[in-house]
Amino acid sequence: MQTAGLVLAAGKSRRMGDFKPLMDIQGHTLLETAIQSLLAGGAQQVTVVLGHRAQEVEALISKRLDTQQIGFVTNTAFDRTDMLFSIQLGLRGLPSCDAFYLLPGDMPAVKPSTFHALATALADTNTKVAFPILDGRRKHPPLIRADCIADILAYRGEGGLRGIWQAFADDVTEVTVQDEGCGLDADTMEDFTKLKRYLEQLWKSTPTRS
Repeated sequence: MQTAGLVLAAGKSRRMGDFKPLMDIQGHTLLETAIQSLLAGGAQQVTVVLGHRAQEVEALISKRLDTQQIGFVTNTAFDRTDMLFSIQLGLRGLPSCDAFYLLPGDMPAVKPSTFHALATALADTNTKVAFPILDGRRKHPPLIRADCIADILAYRGEGGLRGIWQAFADDVTEVTVQDEGCGLDADTMEDFTKLKRYLEQLWKSTPTRS
């Protein structure tokens, strides 16, 4: 199965009090680490939806990572549109694939084994979406079949992204994982501190990390 990644990083990070995509963990930005997690998990290409400070973020990521595997889309209306709008925008720039992971840019700690488990589960079923399940609850990142893209682009109903999941409710595979990274994001500085501590401990046990 050929998979791609769609990373959402368009907002202003208002709740954080700092600009999340460029926040640093041991010399790596939050967004850069999220992109790397997708590539390590088997995604062949990653499309990043930017908005606030888009040119600055794209320039920095392009210096640090192989842009042959990364594409950028800019949501110029980021301050007056919702997450579903950014998703729809990003999907128009997504390369050809069988399925794509949907990952918020402030969730860089998902393990490669989780991405692989989702891909295996989706390949083994006829369902449209595979969700990781942690502590009995659905988490990010879902893996979504490419044949859902047209429906997502056409969706104009209520509920935004939640409305999309309701539309696919009968076509979901749930994959139980032991991956704390699926439950760690960086909405607030407290969240970031917890995430940073978790990644630093994880990287200590992974000496081959660059």
